[in-house]
Amino acid sequence: MKRTHIAIVVVIAVAIGAIMVTINDASTYVGFDRAQENPGTKYTVIGYLDKEAPMNYNARASIFEFTAIDKEGLKRKVVYNQPKPQDFERSEEITMKGYANDTAFIAEEILMKCPSKYNEQNQMAGYDTY
Repeated sequence: MKRTHIAIVVVIAVAIGAIMVTINDASTYVGFDRAQENPGTKYTVIGYLDKEAPMNYNARASIFEFTAIDKEGLKRKVVYNQPKPQDFERSEEITMKGYANDTAFIAEEILMKCPSKYNEQNQMAGYDTY
């Protein structure tokens, strides 16, 4: 085989490997009910912070607990084994990647959609945002 053929085979193998990693890492968007039906399976749940429920952060153990409401309106306790994210209370939407167990949804990663500071500045200046 020529060197170019070997190089092409290597590039194709690397591309196939990258595609397989991407497919295996892709999670499914579900509600808390579907995650609860399949404990231990990783899912992505999009929801909102239940601002009426208490939030608990144990700094020594680095455990943050809160209640979230998914898009179907189901409430669930969420446990996040990381520090409490900054401006968490101001979040408009929370994307939680993790799995359910019998007592809570265990979030391994949290992404927040926060209100845009530009919208706040425009409203204060009297501008309308479209």
